[in-house]
Amino acid sequence: MEPLSDEQVDRVVAIAMDFARQGSTDELMEFFDHGLPLDVQDPDGNTALMLAAYRGHVGTVRALIERGADVDRRNSRDQSPIAGALFKGEDEVVTALLAAGADLDAGTPTARAAAGMFGKEELLG
Repeated sequence: MEPLSDEQVDRVVAIAMDFARQGSTDELMEFFDHGLPLDVQDPDGNTALMLAAYRGHVGTVRALIERGADVDRRNSRDQSPIAGALFKGEDEVVTALLAAGADLDAGTPTARAAAGMFGKEELLG
């Protein structure tokens, strides 16, 4: 079997990221089962975990965490998944990321700062 071209790899990553945005957990996991790196990033530096967290797909977030996704991988704007979830008001996602050990001081703004901006300090314990 020949390796994928750069264009084909870019397309596979784009499809996987769309599944993350949609919360299509089973379809997304198929990509990782077939060798796509768990923390692959799109052109904006987003991982599947970041996109699922930002869109509030807690089931997808949990599945990615269970597989070992990096809960602190920041995108090219230095945003962390937990800060994105706080920004979007996705409390269940925040709880799942906290349970997985997300760093509250990573990124810009930090999760602590985002919680303060949105009055969600109680979520951080």
